[in-house]
Amino acid sequence: MLDDTDRHILNLLQQDAKKSIKEISAELHITKTPVYERIKRLERDGYITGYTAIVDPKMVERSLMVFCAVTLKTHTAENIDAFTEGVRAIPEVIECFVTAGMFDLILKVVVRDLEAYHEFASHKLATLPNIDKIQSSFVMTQIKNSTNLPL
Repeated sequence: MLDDTDRHILNLLQQDAKKSIKEISAELHITKTPVYERIKRLERDGYITGYTAIVDPKMVERSLMVFCAVTLKTHTAENIDAFTEGVRAIPEVIECFVTAGMFDLILKVVVRDLEAYHEFASHKLATLPNIDKIQSSFVMTQIKNSTNLPL
């Protein structure tokens, strides 16, 4: 169970994962050892699942973001597993969600440009098993992008 100090630590690390234990302890007005022990417990208990750098897609020539809504032909566990296994192997797909509603899955895809998306869609995505329909929505402007969970 999280207490207020745990939540504060998680919020600070979500804002800047490179923040030092010394900086966190100064902000919380507690010594470094309890902060270190809490962070280790949060990692061990699965609250913190990893640390990562957030890369600007434009700086690495991946400025086109596309959401692909996918409908599958059949919904057996075997067919869904085969599709999701294929999606995991495609680096352009950076997120994939199984959904309820009009579509079975939503994929978040990043590529260089429209030509690269065409190559991705026709030579990678369309070759996956069990696809019935793909509907692509191209992101024009990103209004909000956050990895911080509200605690």
